Amino acid sequence: MATALTSASAPRVNRRVLVAGLAIALPLVAVLVANLGRDPHSVRSPLIGRPAPPFRLVPVGGGAPVALESLHGKPVVINFWATWCVPCFQEHAALVEAARSLPAVQFLGIVYEDDEAQTGEFLRQRGTAYASLMDKDGKTAIAYGVFGVPETFFIDPEGRIVEKHVGPLDRGAILSLVARARGGGR
Repeated sequence: MATALTSASAPRVNRRVLVAGLAIALPLVAVLVANLGRDPHSVRSPLIGRPAPPFRLVPVGGGAPVALESLHGKPVVINFWATWCVPCFQEHAALVEAARSLPAVQFLGIVYEDDEAQTGEFLRQRGTAYASLMDKDGKTAIAYGVFGVPETFFIDPEGRIVEKHVGPLDRGAILSLVARARGGGR
């Protein structure tokens, strides 16, 4: 014999659970909707608009240390990378080509958690057009808030960070971001 559900025996919604669920779900949905269409590689770093943290690092293979302060007056592209990083390998040729075609822009590589001998061999095999510097104690990566590689910072001629890009770069992205560092996209 079938019994009909009466309003008294129907399942009741616990209002507290419903309100708590909505309080959690709605902000998450709002964040997702607000970020639709955003470039996932463009990361809003708290360093953007601020002076780039200074450093003085020795090039791979030795030589005179390079200090960021000595490069004021021209745009600078700083790429944190490592030989064990597949996306770094993928973007290397685009960075080298951009460095060769943009002589008014100073490109620098900063080696992240890698072996100097292995890095030197990588550069000998694949070529380079700019200095790669050893961040042996990791302090420069910490100062820039690097949490993985590749990460690239674009610095204007006054020494302020104008953009941070996470992930591999292609030629088009490099040219676009360099234009911002030159002052064309502020």
